[in-house]
Amino acid sequence: MSVRKLKPITPGQRFRIVNEYSEVTTSKPEKSLLKPMKKSGGRNNQGRMTMRYKGGGHKRRYRVIDFKRDKFDVTGEVTSIEYDPNRSAFIALITYSDNEKRYIIAQKGMKVGQKIVSGQSVSPDIGNAMPLSNIPLGTVISCIEMRPGKGATLARSAGSYAQLMAREGKFATIKLPSGETRLVLSNCFATIGVVSNSDHQLTVSGKAGRTRWLGRRPRTRPVAMNPVDHPMGGGEGRASGGHPRSRKGIPAKGFRTRSKTKESNKSVSYTHLTLPTILLV
Repeated sequence: MSVRKLKPITPGQRFRIVNEYSEVTTSKPEKSLLKPMKKSGGRNNQGRMTMRYKGGGHKRRYRVIDFKRDKFDVTGEVTSIEYDPNRSAFIALITYSDNEKRYIIAQKGMKVGQKIVSGQSVSPDIGNAMPLSNIPLGTVISCIEMRPGKGATLARSAGSYAQLMAREGKFATIKLPSGETRLVLSNCFATIGVVSNSDHQLTVSGKAGRTRWLGRRPRTRPVAMNPVDHPMGGGEGRASGGHPRSRKGIPAKGFRTRSKTKESNKSVSYTHLTLPTILLV
């Protein structure tokens, strides 16, 4: 797994750093696991723009990913490692012993021909899925459920991982990629290992057009707007905009917005937060 810098034969390639995709083994996806994706252009079901900087981009097809890993105690073989345009991580095509095929999020170090399995009492090897209650303490994990049977929701992007810190009663303590420490039910499933494509963060687009290919439109800076459009807009000359804040006036840069009565507060530890809250006079 590595990245390389292109020769500057065009202005768009001068600063371009590309992924070599050395882990990817095939360029054609499994047809039975593809679904069409309709573009919204940032509009809701009433046709109103709710997300302002979405639209355009290359046409994609969705790869159906097995986030639940609910095919218990059935051995599967890694058939291929593939690129997925819908996420930063690579995906692995798994062929099970009953000939069913499923996509899963590929883990770092996963190889074609490797055997994986999901279940209660499987060995803690890379790619295997098991409940947090059976995973050894200190193990690096990813693709973690927050509710039993709902499917993986935490640590799914390229290169991300969490660590199982402790267990007490029916809860397990995990350290998330953000540094946050959280309690999760011990019967939630997680996958052993780090998510693949950790070099994704090292790539450089090289030109604005590549961002447009991804379906992201140019974002207007708040200080360039008028006062009617944003609290940071307006002013004579080149104004700084004052304290950074959102379109609705909520301060950025450390202002706490989480509700004090939120149900999940008892499951989250804030000891990792060191940013001071900005005091606005």
